[in-house]
Amino acid sequence: MKNRFWLIGLVIFAWSCGSPDKNAEVATKAPAKPYPTFSPDSAYAFVKKQVDFGPRVPETEAHEATKNWLLSKFEGYGFTVETQDFEAKTYDGLTWDLSNIIASYNPQATKRILLAAHWDTRRIADKDTERIDEPIDGANDGASGVGILMEIARVIGSQELKPDVGIDIILFDGEDDGEPEKATTRDNSQIWWCLGSQQWSKNKHKPNYSAYYGILVDLVGAKGARFYQEGYSRQYASGIIKKVWDNAAQIGQGDFFIYKDSPEIMDDHVFVNEYAKIPMIDIIEFSPEFGFAQYHHKHSDNMDIIDRRTLQAVGETVLFTVYQE
Repeated sequence: MKNRFWLIGLVIFAWSCGSPDKNAEVATKAPAKPYPTFSPDSAYAFVKKQVDFGPRVPETEAHEATKNWLLSKFEGYGFTVETQDFEAKTYDGLTWDLSNIIASYNPQATKRILLAAHWDTRRIADKDTERIDEPIDGANDGASGVGILMEIARVIGSQELKPDVGIDIILFDGEDDGEPEKATTRDNSQIWWCLGSQQWSKNKHKPNYSAYYGILVDLVGAKGARFYQEGYSRQYASGIIKKVWDNAAQIGQGDFFIYKDSPEIMDDHVFVNEYAKIPMIDIIEFSPEFGFAQYHHKHSDNMDIIDRRTLQAVGETVLFTVYQE
């Protein structure tokens, strides 16, 4: 996900940025259901563990080691775990063996919530000025979202207080391998980003699988991050955007979740919405004024930028949302 993505023939309507009394609306809601504590220290440790493996570029030892670790951790938390293994072509003609990781809690439940992130990292630092052809750590771009979902899985698996719905965590592979930022020619025969979500959305792990809604978390751990209401999320799932942003305000995380529109971003949720027909929003750091942060697709996307406070704001908001269903 990393470039603006415009669907051909799509007309984008203007959406309201919201009124200043939204928090007053939140205050009138019914009392919240209880929910367990989200540990930012644990989420941070999950992020660091991924980075310690090295860049999780497909077809590398670090990628394989990370996959085995993720599978083991989810199984240890009592989730039903499987992989969706597939081949995919890259923009430069490679054939990669990729794996979407699917971890399910309470698989018999008919009402399900889908939580997603991507677990691969970019093999080039194409926005950097040095070591451009080397892969990035992807501490925020990939590992932060995975770390938050792992902590949610750990909490559900270890606490007596359980959610009333089924939960499916999907970690998409091959998300971050689109064409270089400054490519002079581009092959528009297909979309080279988000390979895992394209595969899953057209070939779900269960033939008739559906979910009430989905939440994608991407770039969700950096210091000073703020989260705006992304364009495709508003288009496909405006009610879920309102639910999540209102929930953040209700639990005191409203400083991170801003009631302001941001542009359309090509990310995994686009394909889940378009092909799988599941309304999914994207919690992603992208400023309406400045775009992606300075570390984006650079070697500075490392553990130095990861902040426990940001992890807590996003993780607690998603956990609270799940437990309110």
